[in-house]
Amino acid sequence: MSHLLFQLSLAAYSAAAGFYTFFFVGRKKRLRAAGRALFFTAAALHTASAAARCLEAGHTPITSIHEIISFFAWSIACCHITFRWRYPVKNFGFFASVLVTLLMLAAALAPHDIMPLPPELRSWLLPVHASISIVANAFLALAAIGGLMYLIQERQLKQKRFGFFYHRLPSLETLDTLNHHCVSIGFPLMTLGMVVGTVWAFQLGGERGLGWHSKIISAMLTWLFYAGLMHLRFVQGGRGRQTALLTVLAFCATLLTFLLLLLKGGS
Repeated sequence: MSHLLFQLSLAAYSAAAGFYTFFFVGRKKRLRAAGRALFFTAAALHTASAAARCLEAGHTPITSIHEIISFFAWSIACCHITFRWRYPVKNFGFFASVLVTLLMLAAALAPHDIMPLPPELRSWLLPVHASISIVANAFLALAAIGGLMYLIQERQLKQKRFGFFYHRLPSLETLDTLNHHCVSIGFPLMTLGMVVGTVWAFQLGGERGLGWHSKIISAMLTWLFYAGLMHLRFVQGGRGRQTALLTVLAFCATLLTFLLLLLKGGS
């Protein structure tokens, strides 16, 4: 049942991305409305798929490569849906839907088998740590999308070439505000996820559990990257192109950590 619901949600996300793409090019409001409705439907089907897989597996479905990527896509979709009610950003749905669809395609290519949890992963700290960390990455992904949109729009304005993207992207102020709020949520969640992960690692193996593994080093460097970004923005009052570029680069570091997590089997 969970696999069928996953496939339906993938189809709905793909259709939503298609409608959003046609709207981005043609700017016909009916296409945007259809894309938005399909995206909401896809997120609902995706939620049902995750719930069904949880019942089938008997544990939170965030342990395999397929489950982690799927949960990441679901988190981005839900964060986008909840965030857009307060901070509507022109054509943000196009970028978000494309990213979610690409992640869902990656999840679809990964093995779908439900594997029993090894003893060391049977802890309530695992779903807490993993879910908080992935949701944090979802908000940071939205911040990176906003940062990329900012860089594109800023380049248009700087070169005084008001071409294809200029009328399809929001103002720089709107994008800077989006970046500000997404990072303000994502970074504290990332910090909390690392704290819970540290407690879990210590519970598993004492001080040995806190060894200098590649994914731990990558996670710490990523956290320091975002801490520097937070200092630049909130202490030094940094705004504009510099913070947008750093947000994109910081998310690239986040993706590296995420990749290392997948290569380690999601544990």
